[in-house]
Amino acid sequence: MNILKKEWEDYKILLKNMPSMVLAIFVLSVVCMNLMANKELYSSQYFCINSGLALSWISFLCMDCICKRFGARASAKISVLVMFINIITVIVFKLLSMTPGHWAAYFGAPDPSVGEYINEGLNATFGGTWYVVLGSSIAMLVSSIVNSVLNELIGKKTDKGNFRGFALRSFISTAIGQWVDNFIFSALVSHIFFGWNWTQVFICSVTSMIIELALEAVFSPVGYRISKKWEKEGIGRLYLERNAREA
Repeated sequence: MNILKKEWEDYKILLKNMPSMVLAIFVLSVVCMNLMANKELYSSQYFCINSGLALSWISFLCMDCICKRFGARASAKISVLVMFINIITVIVFKLLSMTPGHWAAYFGAPDPSVGEYINEGLNATFGGTWYVVLGSSIAMLVSSIVNSVLNELIGKKTDKGNFRGFALRSFISTAIGQWVDNFIFSALVSHIFFGWNWTQVFICSVTSMIIELALEAVFSPVGYRISKKWEKEGIGRLYLERNAREA
């Protein structure tokens, strides 16, 4: 009970010190990327791209910014909170998709029968599937811990406070974290439920990681400036001082 109480107090102080904008962007990126992952952009025997890849890098950039300023423990805790919010959102979407009524696209259909197909498709998209949600949640939980721990370990050895240090710790941890995320999801969902073979699982894990890493690399200067601004303005000082006393 003392451990739980201590962790709860730590959570409260962390949330009070965490910039609301980055938390909001983190939550939105996770919710939207899981929703947009329903749309396939390209697919072949060994290569598959979905629209969620256009947004998934944002969550890892948020983790890198948080880890840079607050540390791996805080980054992992925020990731767990975001995952919990995403699960609640999915449950709400599922319940609302089961209610009667029509989506706006229904009224734009050429006839009612086509409108019903459109309505059912939208309900299925927003309602989600339990194994997709479960696989995504497990993948995010493990990959966020891997990313946060690696980011901090690499940062302790290479980060001198400049952009090079931020980029090095972010790119390496993100590459490994993204691969873990893609591999776990592909192994738990695509391999078991969609019939992918292990070659497809490995190749798609690597190719998706490369795409996500490239997108984060483009916007990493923004993440670096944000983390430096937090440091300059003393954002999170209360949380950091409390953890320093307890270390």
